Amino acid sequence: MRPSKRLPDELRRVSIDRAVSMHAEGSCLIKFGNTHVLCMASLEERVPPWLKGQARGWVTAEYAMLPRATNDRTRREVTTGHPSGRTQEIQRLIGRALRAVVDLKALGERQITVDCDVIQADGGTRTAAITGAWVALHDCLQWMRQRDMVKDGVIRDQVAAVSCGLYKGKAVLDLDYAEDSNADADANFVMTGSGGLVEVQATAETVPFGEEGFAELQALAKKGIGELLALQKLTVS
Repeated sequence: MRPSKRLPDELRRVSIDRAVSMHAEGSCLIKFGNTHVLCMASLEERVPPWLKGQARGWVTAEYAMLPRATNDRTRREVTTGHPSGRTQEIQRLIGRALRAVVDLKALGERQITVDCDVIQADGGTRTAAITGAWVALHDCLQWMRQRDMVKDGVIRDQVAAVSCGLYKGKAVLDLDYAEDSNADADANFVMTGSGGLVEVQATAETVPFGEEGFAELQALAKKGIGELLALQKLTVS
């Protein structure tokens, strides 16, 4: 039995609330159970210096956890002078996931930055951030279309992510912290609406696992992401 009493292939309760910021061009608050992430997309009429003159835009992300997102207070990374390696890894992952489904040429010489701030963490913060970031990005591009800044088709597909792992010898979907901290293996899958894999991060925490175990995790992830994609589509429709 899982600590949360969920079935092995059952997601936590997931909700997405749109337009939670009066300033951002696109925003949402996404909840994966007790993991809550605020995602806000901001449009800038500029691109990074290395992209100037190339007639294409850029989509990137920043990620952070509020000091009391976790059980014990953590220092704001700004006080250390630089983001941690984990933070850099996650925000690069979010950016790659979003760029995988965006036509950067159709965006024009503009940059969209999606800020993903974890206000409460209970495992799966990066997967919740990716899933919510797509909604914020979608709404930012819709804001731009309404002002004739871009045409349809800039966003080519959906993208969502979910975690899964081997917990007490069983493959389970969408790990919360109680499972993640005691899993034999854990993985994060990022997939598009058309079923393409964007990225897979899989790690054995105790003993290595084989192809059969990986196939179980991938099948769970495909099911879970299918449900998340359906919720995204319902949210923005």
